[in-house]
Amino acid sequence: MMLLPLLGHCTPNRKDAALPPPNIAGVLERHTARLMSLPGVVGTAEGECRGQPCILVLVERLTPALRQAVPAELEGIPVELRETGRIEPQS
Repeated sequence: MMLLPLLGHCTPNRKDAALPPPNIAGVLERHTARLMSLPGVVGTAEGECRGQPCILVLVERLTPALRQAVPAELEGIPVELRETGRIEPQS
């Protein structure tokens, strides 16, 4: 019967409660090379999607193949595809 007082001090083991939010810049650094290797991807950026921080994947033209190839989230951060057309450096 000594266990009952101890049970009042137990809390559920929630791994997500102790984790800090992911660093978007770090997530971008880890995934940009792979994303840029996809045909049609012209850039990546930090952005805001529906009022929340997100990763933007900029594409020349939005295609079903790109929708399938780009994940909906990276390391818990939402990803949004944005059609921008061709991006070329200015001289």
